[in-house]
Amino acid sequence: MSDTATTTGRAPSVYVPSAEALATVLAPGERPPRPSALSASLTFGWRALLKIKHVPEQLFDVTAFPIIMVLMFTYLFGGALADSPRDYLQFFLPGIMVTSVVMITMYTGVGLNTDIEKGVFDRFRTLPVWRPSALVGMIFGDLLRYVLAAVVILGVGLVLGFRPDGGLIGVAAGIGLLVVFSFAFSWVWTFFGLILRSEKSVMGVSMMVLFPLTFLSNVFVEPSTMPGWLQAFVKVNPITHLVAAVRSAMAGSTDPSNTMWLLLWSAGFVVVFGTLTMYRYNRR
Repeated sequence: MSDTATTTGRAPSVYVPSAEALATVLAPGERPPRPSALSASLTFGWRALLKIKHVPEQLFDVTAFPIIMVLMFTYLFGGALADSPRDYLQFFLPGIMVTSVVMITMYTGVGLNTDIEKGVFDRFRTLPVWRPSALVGMIFGDLLRYVLAAVVILGVGLVLGFRPDGGLIGVAAGIGLLVVFSFAFSWVWTFFGLILRSEKSVMGVSMMVLFPLTFLSNVFVEPSTMPGWLQAFVKVNPITHLVAAVRSAMAGSTDPSNTMWLLLWSAGFVVVFGTLTMYRYNRR
């Protein structure tokens, strides 16, 4: 004869915390207001600057690289393309400033791709802030890198004999145009940083785009010395418009046509690639 065991199920008791118990674990006072879009973007921009503080080797591309570029091209091509390296420097320095700064814009996409692979941006997306602020703030932080690279190149150029006829105002206007374009161009690499799988892929694609744009332009020589078929590309190249506008500003004159095209290119990059970036980021 076997014993039959019967079990009687009891409803589990539900613990209801008292108001005093909740007060001990919750923050006292009212909930802090949600930060504005600008405040959140500036905070993420400060994060980008702190990354430079903790990893100062990141400044190599905005300090050593521009100095090498200026010295190498001035003394390598100066005697062949002009009467002397110093005369060539007057024409060349605004162009190499544009080349160096535009090239380092690709690190915006590289840094974004690295953060995505590490899962950092997945945590950012859970924060109660304006969603694109992490992307916008990252580009804000890179603006300092662009200004620093331009100032380093200008300093080296002044030591070598570059004398801008536009003075301080002309130099500031030229750097301002360069920063505006670089900010807009950074959205291109932000988009690629979202869709490509690795930082090496981002760098590879960036180089494939940047080298033709920077070298097939008016950076090193006047377009009139090029074959006709190449001049057709150079004249519509956004880097050509940028270099011409910066060169004119530093020379103390104005170039309304190239400045207008520069601003149109900048607006187009922000509208097209900014929109694609936000769409991809929200659906990722």
